[in-house]
Amino acid sequence: MKDENKKPPEDLKQRTKRFALRVIRLYSALPTTEVARVLGKQVLRSGTSVGAQYREGVRSRSDAEIISKWSGALQELEETSYWFELLAEGDVVPANLLADLMRECDELTAILTTCVKNVKARKHV
Repeated sequence: MKDENKKPPEDLKQRTKRFALRVIRLYSALPTTEVARVLGKQVLRSGTSVGAQYREGVRSRSDAEIISKWSGALQELEETSYWFELLAEGDVVPANLLADLMRECDELTAILTTCVKNVKARKHV
């Protein structure tokens, strides 16, 4: 980040990594059906991409680049949420088993949305 004195909230680097690891464990535990395999690969790709995008933003050289990378992470979170919904509503995984992951996805979305808004606000100061 440009301002070295500002620490990211509750170390999102670790939180997004924990989220990715949980998505990996979910993928590994999915049934071996074709539907589960296809949806699983989608959620695996998007869910593990969130942390990578966040880290790229942290190392960005400009506010515009931070906004771009973190907005990409938000897109991946939205996509991950969609795949979670399909896994649950398609009866691939019981919804109650996905509830915590879906909640974490929503919380990460709210946190990153605030981070992006804060960077945008400081650009206009």
